[in-house]
Amino acid sequence: MALITREATAIWTGAGKDGHGTLSTQSGTLQETPYSFATRFGDRKGTNPEELIAAAHAGCFTMALAFRLSGAGHAPERLQTKADLSIVQEGGGWRIATVTLHLSAKVPGLSRDDFLKLAEEAKATCPVSKVLKAEITLQAELASGTGMS
Repeated sequence: MALITREATAIWTGAGKDGHGTLSTQSGTLQETPYSFATRFGDRKGTNPEELIAAAHAGCFTMALAFRLSGAGHAPERLQTKADLSIVQEGGGWRIATVTLHLSAKVPGLSRDDFLKLAEEAKATCPVSKVLKAEITLQAELASGTGMS
């Protein structure tokens, strides 16, 4: 079985509401991209975890669907997916409540029923759709003193 790993790094400085941080990815697509309370719950320029999850879900689902369509002999001319993710306050925190995938597609020679079946299969099987069912582990280290590596 193949194993692919990806990594991203978050750095945060300061308190929750007044602090700020950066996100960087292994590929360099995000490189010290700012995020903060204001980018997450307001409209300040930067990103936030939920926006990144929505982008990842839209991309993963769309690619999974392209593979399914192609495998069924109907390569798509164009697929466009917008992911609307909502978070709700729950107790003392927040949780992702819903993700709605809005798909617009141009796939010649495919019936609507077959298209919807393949789209539902892609939605159910794309790795990001299944991410919240993943095993989540934590490896935590507390630095002594003020320095962190």
